[in-house]
Amino acid sequence: MTSAVPARDTGPADPPPAANSFQVDLRGLVDLLSHHLYSSPRVYVRELLQNAVDAVTARTAHDPAAPVRIRLAAEAGRVSIEDSGIGLTEAEAHSLLATIGRSSKRGGEHGLETARQEFLGQFGIGLLACFVVARRIRVVTRSARDPQAPPVEWLACDDGSYTVRVLPPEARPEPGTTVVLEPRPGAEEWTEPARVEQLARDFGALLPYDITFEDGSGTARPVTDRPAVWERAFPTPAARRAALAGHCAALFGFTPLDAIDLDLPVAGVRGVAYVLPEATSPAHRAGHRVHLKGMLLTDRADNLLPDWAFFVRVVLDTDVLRPTASRENLYDDETLAAVRDALGQRVRHWLGELAAGDPERLAAFLGVHHLGVKSLARHDAELLGLMLPWLPFETSDGRVSLAEFATAHPEVHFTRTVEEFRQIAPIAAAHGLGVVNAGYTYDADLLALLPAVRPGVTVRELDAGAVTDRLDPVDPTDELALAGFLATARTRLDPHACDVALRAFQPVTVPALYLDDRQARHERDLGTAEESADALWQDILGALRGSAPRARLVLNHDNPLVRRIAALPDPDLTGTAVESLYGQALLMAQRPLRPADSTLLNRAFLGLLEWATHPAAPSAAPEKDQK
Repeated sequence: MTSAVPARDTGPADPPPAANSFQVDLRGLVDLLSHHLYSSPRVYVRELLQNAVDAVTARTAHDPAAPVRIRLAAEAGRVSIEDSGIGLTEAEAHSLLATIGRSSKRGGEHGLETARQEFLGQFGIGLLACFVVARRIRVVTRSARDPQAPPVEWLACDDGSYTVRVLPPEARPEPGTTVVLEPRPGAEEWTEPARVEQLARDFGALLPYDITFEDGSGTARPVTDRPAVWERAFPTPAARRAALAGHCAALFGFTPLDAIDLDLPVAGVRGVAYVLPEATSPAHRAGHRVHLKGMLLTDRADNLLPDWAFFVRVVLDTDVLRPTASRENLYDDETLAAVRDALGQRVRHWLGELAAGDPERLAAFLGVHHLGVKSLARHDAELLGLMLPWLPFETSDGRVSLAEFATAHPEVHFTRTVEEFRQIAPIAAAHGLGVVNAGYTYDADLLALLPAVRPGVTVRELDAGAVTDRLDPVDPTDELALAGFLATARTRLDPHACDVALRAFQPVTVPALYLDDRQARHERDLGTAEESADALWQDILGALRGSAPRARLVLNHDNPLVRRIAALPDPDLTGTAVESLYGQALLMAQRPLRPADSTLLNRAFLGLLEWATHPAAPSAAPEKDQK
């Protein structure tokens, strides 16, 4: 390539060009760009490509038959780019290259909005941004608009000065522009040939014109790779899937479960969404790749899709979305909101297609990403009805779909915590009580929607009464015989706002079951607060306490330990043993322990130790207030 432009032998008759100053504090601008606007010096390659592409676009608009040529090179410690674009006159070089906010791409006969639609650059920072890596920039340009205009050299330094001089016609016979950068000390790594080529491919692979790269080896290698893989024709669907999978592996580093086409002509969006092969957190902010008119804008766009679509990674090209001033992210405006909704609808439509025609792929997808679908289904009753046969839930019948569970249990109960479910699940299963674990993300919200999509199904939170009613009652004769034991148990636990019931249930290895509901827990918390409050707050909290159902300790009549405790002749020892069962049931239910509960557990533990060390004198049971 001919990236180097011969300097004119000015001879003794030519006066040196007058030095000029930028109409901006260049050092302050470079500090602003490098430390506050741009995330990395790498963007200078994007600025070079952007200016060249815009210049060629302007030239073809002016003369559709004009040649199209963009050549990038990195050799001898310099980076250069040559284009056959519109070029500049001497006056334009003064006006446009040295003033921030000005651009040859603005205005024109079609107005600003048309310019924005045709060109990549919109902010007029232009070549000045290249000073983040360059100490000197040399531009040789010739205008295509004025055939009589001679070539012009614009030479700028990082001290804020520049010169403009007219060159002889042979210095650049054809219209276009050549830009040469000399790196500043410490920035040489950004001008190494391998780094420049990699950055050019990363930024410019989808640009609309053929771009080549040279590193002095004598071989020009292509930078652009068009059309985009999602727009290419393939002989078979399998070949296309394989090509997309390879593209995803090269771009994101994983082989996708599936690929979703994102062709939205009305929204000016073309691309593909790759489905992650492994589960990821819904809170994880995904990084999507967005190209603006072929130029990579960002590979970390986190506002492109709805939050629920965290299971895909997107690469797309757009004509309509607005970049931020740094051109490294998307401006969050009404247009982006509309595109975000349209992309979300496309992902949702893909899910519907899987449910209707490819259940095996849907099952594989839900096995990994059911959380994303659950999040979407919270706001989409139609999708919830569609996904019911497939979405897995943890239930007392095992891990089954909600549709299957609702068919077996028209009355659905649920727990709000995983710990509560795990305590009650084996007992509920043994006695035919349908319980769903709603302690996982989104499950409680979906259960609340279930009656709307499954008429005849009722959903309610599990309470102590529902469980107790399902357990087998004890023969009245046996319960009457244990009346004294039950009276002792109730007396001991009444200060703790806990009732006592006797039932027979499976598994027999569980001696006691602690049951409460939200209202009972609320009353329990009010009681705790009242105990630690002063007189005024005690009166207020006491007035707030209602007559909600209290917690319940259900003793298992089939459990051998409970039968032996019920047969103890000493009421004090019986009370101590009941307190131990209460404490053990609290711990199994993973309920928070109040100070009174901790005192009870301590007293019961020491009391049983005291009794165990005096087997000959069981009547010498510990005092109730023994610590």
